Amino acid sequence: MRVKIDYFVLAIILVIVLAYFFPALGSGNVLTVLNTISSVGIALIFFFYGLKLSPSKLKEGLGNLKLHLIIQCATFILFPLVVLLFRPLVHTEEQQTFWLAFFFLAALPSTVSSSVVMVSLAKGNIPAAIFNASISGIIGILVTPLWMGLFIDNTELDFNLTEIYLSLVIQVLLPVFVGIALQRFFGEIVQKNSNKIAIFDKAIILLIIYKSFTKSFNDNLFGSVSTLDLMLIFTGVLVLFLLIYLMMRQVSKALGFSIEDRVTAQFCGTKKSLVHGTVFSKILFGKMAIQGIILLPIMLFHITQIIIISAIATKYKNRFQ
Repeated sequence: MRVKIDYFVLAIILVIVLAYFFPALGSGNVLTVLNTISSVGIALIFFFYGLKLSPSKLKEGLGNLKLHLIIQCATFILFPLVVLLFRPLVHTEEQQTFWLAFFFLAALPSTVSSSVVMVSLAKGNIPAAIFNASISGIIGILVTPLWMGLFIDNTELDFNLTEIYLSLVIQVLLPVFVGIALQRFFGEIVQKNSNKIAIFDKAIILLIIYKSFTKSFNDNLFGSVSTLDLMLIFTGVLVLFLLIYLMMRQVSKALGFSIEDRVTAQFCGTKKSLVHGTVFSKILFGKMAIQGIILLPIMLFHITQIIIISAIATKYKNRFQ
């Protein structure tokens, strides 16, 4: 089976390479300009996100309460609890940073576009996928900082929950609600230009990733990260994804879900959003050199979920033909 190349993944790798060879571009006056661009870009990403939220499609997906609860519990409870099981194994400061990066991944909301696309490809419950993927991002604004606050308070990191929520409201929540309010006027235009908007979204994400890694490279934070560490992080990401996926499959079967609902539960309940990951990392860890390391698991998870879910979605699709 041939898996299509995701050029966004290649762009992420290229941006990290550029950050390694040109870390000076992420400091001084240039950094100030990049910060301004990324802050405005984040607001626009979520403004467009609000414009794409169709109230009618959300209402259409409201009906299956059991399915919604399973997906949201997997996203915001099951993922963090699984990672919490490994916290007793953390003994050094370096291990603490890696574990915190994994926990940040686990606390993030589900991705939107790829969840809906993959569910559609596999002929799952599309209205439910749209509802869960959309509502997950809004829930994450409240839940993700709460989860992180439980453990960042125990470190030397500067974590002001009030300031974080204020930033999230201004940069994320407010643009979403403005977009929703204007959806009936501009929603159709946004849908027609969704490909162009997706390119803009990815460009802002790449910018945030570049800034994060230049900061980490400037502080030589990756000097202590070995090839073995990277292999272990990738292995951990792969195991986490497969574990949650298999658990969601068993729970869906036990609850007697239809094949369409099982597809939706497995696909939406196992996804994590790189968009929210980069945005939230900027707000939660933006002043810290560890931001680059914090983003490693979510970037690897993004690659993993695209490859595996694409293959599974194609298999489901062929089964119905």
